[in-house]
Amino acid sequence: MMKQIVKILLIAIASTALLNAPLAAQIASEKTTAGKSATEKASESQSVESTPELPLTDKTLVVWVAPANLKQRGGSALTIEDGSDHFDGIVFGELTPAKWMAGSDAFTRTQRDQSDWPAETAEGATYIQLAIVYQGKQISVFRNGRLYSQHVMAALPQEFGARSIVGIGKRHRAQGDNSHFAGSIDDARIYDYALSANQLAELEPNVAADLVPWAWWTFDDEQAQERTGRFLITQLSDGAQVVDGKLVLDGKTGTLLGKSGKEIPFAYETPARPETPPENWLTYHLAHPGPGDAMPGDPNCAFFWKGRYHLHYIYTHRDGFSFAHVSSTDMLHWEWHPTTLTPPKTEHGMFSGTGFFTKQGKPAIIYHGQGSGRNQIAIAEDDQLEKWSAPLALEPTILPGQDASKIAHWDPDAWWDGDSYYALSGGSPGSGKPPTLFKSQDLRSWDYLGLFLSKDMPDVQADEDISCPNFFKLGNQHMLLCISHTLGCRYYLGQWKDEKFNPEFHARMNWKGWDCFAPESLLTPDGRRVMWAWCNLGSPQSGIQSLPRELSLPDDGVLRIKPLRELESLRYDQRVETQIDVKSDAPYRLKQIEGDALELNVALKPGTAAQFGVEVHCDEQGTNGFQIAVEPASKSLRLGDTVAPFELQAGEDLELRVFIDKNVIEVFANERQAVVASHPYDRKNVAVSLFSKGGDVHVTNVRCWKMNSIYTR
Repeated sequence: MMKQIVKILLIAIASTALLNAPLAAQIASEKTTAGKSATEKASESQSVESTPELPLTDKTLVVWVAPANLKQRGGSALTIEDGSDHFDGIVFGELTPAKWMAGSDAFTRTQRDQSDWPAETAEGATYIQLAIVYQGKQISVFRNGRLYSQHVMAALPQEFGARSIVGIGKRHRAQGDNSHFAGSIDDARIYDYALSANQLAELEPNVAADLVPWAWWTFDDEQAQERTGRFLITQLSDGAQVVDGKLVLDGKTGTLLGKSGKEIPFAYETPARPETPPENWLTYHLAHPGPGDAMPGDPNCAFFWKGRYHLHYIYTHRDGFSFAHVSSTDMLHWEWHPTTLTPPKTEHGMFSGTGFFTKQGKPAIIYHGQGSGRNQIAIAEDDQLEKWSAPLALEPTILPGQDASKIAHWDPDAWWDGDSYYALSGGSPGSGKPPTLFKSQDLRSWDYLGLFLSKDMPDVQADEDISCPNFFKLGNQHMLLCISHTLGCRYYLGQWKDEKFNPEFHARMNWKGWDCFAPESLLTPDGRRVMWAWCNLGSPQSGIQSLPRELSLPDDGVLRIKPLRELESLRYDQRVETQIDVKSDAPYRLKQIEGDALELNVALKPGTAAQFGVEVHCDEQGTNGFQIAVEPASKSLRLGDTVAPFELQAGEDLELRVFIDKNVIEVFANERQAVVASHPYDRKNVAVSLFSKGGDVHVTNVRCWKMNSIYTR
């Protein structure tokens, strides 16, 4: 056969496309009733085009393969994955050298004890048939038609639907750039039902049989086409070639993947609150209404565009992790858009990232493509931000002498500075993959610049990661707003110079669990920097976003954190109580102020008291509530058992702004500290008290407003 070489990238997503007509007719004419596919079980009288795709559960992976060497570890001869993190594959040598196994995400469906399995002996030009049969909870591996291993899974098999991805080379797309399979593939196929040992023994490579494959590659043509027509586009990366009817993989970068090439029809989902929500749902915090849960509920990709603010957040769509999309004219009253950034559209799950503007002034997003192993960039194609370009993976150019092993391909941020784009990929110094930086002129070709941080701060542990990063100018410095997964929301202040960030200060914004997590910000038309954070508070709702916070950095270098000024538009029914002397250990219940959807402004003179503040969710006696306390000696602000640093200067009065929204409570202290917490309560207990311990305090005034719902006008 004439030597054929193809060098293109292969990514495959299954579709409900009609089978390639000539091959389909040939196979159909030869087919017997020996095996029934999932499609046939759905309806024997309907075509593939008109038959709804049933997910693959029982299935068979078959490949004729010649390993280039027996020392390689962890590559795949054939994998199917669902576009997120779930995969099943024919994996070589990952747990035990020279042994085949049923690879799976986190070894969920993999047998770990492989001591009794024979080691592979064929290598070089010797081809063997390897097959893995999934039937119910049983997984059977066959070599040349003979049983090689068999085990029973604890759980039901993974489902792989019509949008699944097929690959050869890597175990799965998100594994990184190591452990590629080295060798040759003569034929690779997937059946959507379980084949028997006899049926496997009757199969021959590159020969149509009575049993119809669900997907089939024979590598007989320049384009390396998938023969059933289910996968319309096939591509190969550098390091993968079709040579004389065989797929040859170099074991370094060679990968075969593929995609349908056709629009997969599906109904857009638009989150919406029920007409009559439960009484304990939040009143003026943005929260995910369903369907699905926003866990995580990271806010992402925020813009002001064409008169509206746009915000995205992660939620579990029926097709996987997706970006919900809301927009508003005031950052308070949000409207949900159809969810269009979903795995069927992007070919991967949607994980954290940010929004930025191109040099042409168009909104763009950068985010981590869950399951793709890369950060991705897309550009808006309409003013409603509902249509986006096909994602483009950020693939940096690595120059000789540069160490690409440090690149994490993790939560990203991007911005335009001078005449260049910069992109930051998060990471963890302790893992050997710290945050790294890239540069581009066109969002397509990226240069690797190395590490993003010139150093880290002394109060940051080496194992703290930088994730959900958002980098921007604030005052006369730059801020890196981010998380670590153990500390939660935090930030650095420093100088952006010579294409590196030189941090000079570090502080936290989260003090318990993931109460304040995964921040995101935008710049308003009037120049304010406004941020949100996901609050994982155990509320009846998921995906709670913190109240929008205005960040500023005056000349004294101390970060100011204020509630969004537009929140004042929600106020009604103002109540004021003034000149109150609060005696030590004698709580004072406010006479006119109570409720569970309030804003309180408390102004007081501390005196010499050891602890003082306000108590909400109190009973009729003004006791047994949730305390918000300042402790001068410990220099702390306490919301229940959540403790944040806060110091009053000598002679300084205290101003607390307390936002009560059912069980969610947010407090802003003298514009220098902000804390969010959650408190379960009885809806009958909505009284508010003032208290002091170890001395008296004088409260100048307490102003209170009830707060209108952001979900009704």
